[in-house]
Amino acid sequence: MQTFDHIPASDAREALDQLSQGEKTHVIAGGTDLLPLMKEGLLAPARLVDLKPARALRYLRFEADGALRMGALTTLADIERSPEIAARLPILVQAARDAATPQLRALATVGGNLLQRPRCWYFRGQFDCWLKGGAECFARDGQNQYSAVFDGGHCVAVHPSDLAPALEALEALLTLQGPSGARTLPVADFFASPEEHHRVEHRLRPGELITEIVVPRQPAGTRGVYLKLMERQAWAFALASAAVALTLREGQVELARLVLGGVANIPWRTRAAEQALEGQVLTPELAAQVAERALADAHPLAHNGYKVRMARELLRRAILQAADLPF
Repeated sequence: MQTFDHIPASDAREALDQLSQGEKTHVIAGGTDLLPLMKEGLLAPARLVDLKPARALRYLRFEADGALRMGALTTLADIERSPEIAARLPILVQAARDAATPQLRALATVGGNLLQRPRCWYFRGQFDCWLKGGAECFARDGQNQYSAVFDGGHCVAVHPSDLAPALEALEALLTLQGPSGARTLPVADFFASPEEHHRVEHRLRPGELITEIVVPRQPAGTRGVYLKLMERQAWAFALASAAVALTLREGQVELARLVLGGVANIPWRTRAAEQALEGQVLTPELAAQVAERALADAHPLAHNGYKVRMARELLRRAILQAADLPF
């Protein structure tokens, strides 16, 4: 690891001023992903701007209109330990609780969790893979048992965040601060498959920071569930996950939001499956049909066909659990 300057920032404006000094400047908060990226030689910043002193960016509160506001420095442990979130948005507690060990949850921030890079061993290892600027994705025809089953283009690495699918299912919004001011972006639009000219999984512009996450008030009768399967019993990245938010009235689905994790290089929302649910009385048979439809367009690689079956079953169970029906 090369030497670098460490610069504390007391607030977002000070951090933005420092970020404007050049592309070799990076922000660090919890550091649970950034430091491994540096150790693995994937990042070599000349300057690290430390956001931890910016205490004004660490908060979570429910507003009078029912919206949840979280500062970007809110930790996964803050979410997990919040009785209000557990009572009103348990899907977020479920996602945060399974994301990492207690030690990492105490450090990992919401903003950093959304920005973490894939764990693909070709990306993290000594390979000149496409995502790092190379000419090809080695996982596509290589060891791809943990790779995507939905084709996102050039790269088949999967998005590692547990929080992202849950936030997308809740139709959360991000506030991004940059040199030109603030802008608001739905989580669903923030993530995008890497492209030739933009080989990252998000749409954060140069010199921008995530400063706030807003979960709008959910319609009456909405329940959310996050389910995840891991290679180990706990605290591993998702082989597959399902985030479901259903708005029900007298057993009928008024609104459905279904997002899969661990199956694509972004959180994968299944809108056709949502439409198949909406306006229908939910039954176990319908949940199975919808889950089947959600995975109909999957194209597994040589070694990860199990993910299709796994994601289908997780989604079926999550739909039924959100409706408080036996699975």
